[in-house]
Amino acid sequence: MKYAIIGSGKIGTAIARAFSRNNIEVAIANSRGPETLASLTKDLGSSVHPQSVQEACTAEMVFLAVPFPAHKDVAKMFSNWNGKIVVDTMNTLDLSLKQREELGGILSSKVVAKAFSGARVVKGFNHLPAEQLGTNPSIQGQRQTVFLSSNDVDASATVAAVATQLGFAPVELGKLSEGGTPLHVVGGKPGGLLFQNLVKLG
Repeated sequence: MKYAIIGSGKIGTAIARAFSRNNIEVAIANSRGPETLASLTKDLGSSVHPQSVQEACTAEMVFLAVPFPAHKDVAKMFSNWNGKIVVDTMNTLDLSLKQREELGGILSSKVVAKAFSGARVVKGFNHLPAEQLGTNPSIQGQRQTVFLSSNDVDASATVAAVATQLGFAPVELGKLSEGGTPLHVVGGKPGGLLFQNLVKLG
């Protein structure tokens, strides 16, 4: 399976670093073009490859790590995403009041699922600040937890397997509107699992 990260900000870079640390090939792209990623990919190592957004979107699993309003631009790359897995790592804490009101109380991942027609959306890797994601000290028998939620059981299990390869301990929460709600900003307030830096023993 081919993996790609759309977005080279703090979260995108943190996820790319996790791939690099485990020597797993991944593409990374941003809106400014692959030439702007040269220094970043040099720092991360040979397993991280700069690409255009269009190229990166051809991967089977795409980590969406752009500012929330920009997800619409990425979604337009295909009229139908034909079963690709889109991992929604975005948060809406930085949205203006007007932008939050435009969501109309709908979970942001449901908005993403509607925009990415035909994709299988999994919410995950968004509960921690980038400075903490994947940076826990490596202590034997402990792995940093990442929470996953999706309306597609198979997609969630596939992302969980990748998270395990990356050194995390995935915890699947079920459907977006049920167990996934604590991973979202609701009414302008962060859900109960946001910012929880937990580890799993064993």
